[in-house]
Formats: sequence, structure tokens, C-alpha cells
Amino acid sequence: MSDPASAGDQPVILAADDDEDILQLVAFRLGRSGYRVLQAHDGEQALALAMETTPDLAVLDVMMPKMDGLEVARRLRAAEATKNIPIIMLTARAQDTDVQGGFEAGANDYLRKPFSPKELRTRVQALLARR
Repeated sequence: MSDPASAGDQPVILAADDDEDILQLVAFRLGRSGYRVLQAHDGEQALALAMETTPDLAVLDVMMPKMDGLEVARRLRAAEATKNIPIIMLTARAQDTDVQGGFEAGANDYLRKPFSPKELRTRVQALLARR
């Protein structure tokens, strides 16, 4: 597959969530903001897509089948090709220990569900601006 950077100026976002409604909302909102969104329905699919395409940023749910978002984040951080991809955890797991676990797994940001699509877009823009 081609390098996302060669696809023009459109940043590529990997969105992974096993809730189809949330996944579609994230993809729709970020797509309308000018991003190309790759969708994954579980952790294994998310990791495979990330390794195949090297997205500019990943938005990961924590609780997903096959592999949770924390493990996906750890594996992205461990691989040379994906270690610098900004990661936003998007999850209903909102206890302080959950947030701490997200950052320890390698997340750059943590957004609690229910979330504001506008806030998600703002956080995506902020993380991409730092790259």
C-alpha cells in the first residue's frame, strides 16, 4: 500500500471501535474535517491496518474484541515504523486508574465517552500540529 504522506495533504487517521455507531460518528466527523479515516472493528484489525498504512494518528477504543486498545497502543509504541504515531484513547473507561493505564500504554491523549465530536477534532488537530 502507498505511503499516506504521498496521498496528498490529507492526514490519515486510524479509528478503532467495536461499537459501529461510534466508529461511524468518528469517521464521519473526522472525514468532514478533511482527514482520510481508516476504520477497524477490533484491536487485531487496528494493529494490522496501522502496520500496513502507518497512519498519521490513531483513535483507539480501550474495550475491543481480539485485542484491547491498550495492547494495540503498546504494540504501536514497540514497533519502529509506528512508535511515533500520536494515539488518542476514546473510551467509557473513565476512572483515574484507567486514564493512567492509557498513558502508561503509550497514549498521548485520553477522551472519555460520551464525547464531543468537536472536542475530538480539536484534539486530533492539536496532536497533528505537534508532528
